[in-house]
Amino acid sequence: MNPIVLVIIIFLISIVYVTLSTVRMILMMKGYRYLAAGLSIIEVIINILGLGLVLENISEIQNLISYAVGFGAGVIVGSMIEDKISLGYVTATVVSPENSDHLSKQLREKGYGVTDWETNGHEGPRRSLQILTPKKRELKLYQTIKELEPQAFVVANDSKTIHGGFWIRTVRGRTMSHR
Repeated sequence: MNPIVLVIIIFLISIVYVTLSTVRMILMMKGYRYLAAGLSIIEVIINILGLGLVLENISEIQNLISYAVGFGAGVIVGSMIEDKISLGYVTATVVSPENSDHLSKQLREKGYGVTDWETNGHEGPRRSLQILTPKKRELKLYQTIKELEPQAFVVANDSKTIHGGFWIRTVRGRTMSHR
């Protein structure tokens, strides 16, 4: 086989392998274990093919470098795919420097489910908010909060289990406004 073609094939196999590995991990974390298991079969076959080509031609350093560079590129491609598929939900905890329900009301008007309560911070009374949003709308939520309350403190986490409340009626029913 032509050495340049072999380098390209090894590079592409490595990208595909790592990309599939990333997608499999996302699926596992989001609870799609059977789909992840099926994907892992394809992932292993592709990895063995790529490693086989590298090991079969181990004296050719460019093959090893191609596999390694493809691995790194696969991490980038996998993270880009993760951003695109954006499975699941995010829970954002927001601490507003003002102890008023102004931010809560504005976010509710935009279709977000908001639970808020009075809290105390280092400099006195504050308002804490808990907001659940689809991962696909996560960046829009942060942008909205920044526009409405630039001094707000925001911490977000992935949410694995959701049951009942506002979310059953709106998010899963797709009635959230996109204002």
